Amino acid sequence: MSQNYDRLVQAVEACRDDVAKADAGNKAATSRVRKAMQDIKNIAQDLRKEMLEKRDAGKPAS
Repeated sequence: MSQNYDRLVQAVEACRDDVAKADAGNKAATSRVRKAMQDIKNIAQDLRKEMLEKRDAGKPAS
């Protein structure tokens, strides 16, 4: 599997407890979830770029 995909899965799993705490009303947990979501967004963007590179690998430059 892709290293970026593994990082994405780990990041989502790592914030699971904070999401539950945020749902229960813990305001500090909401801040941690927001930060984690920003990190997840960046990892997802890296994964997207990686997949585009794999798609375009081997194609002649236009």
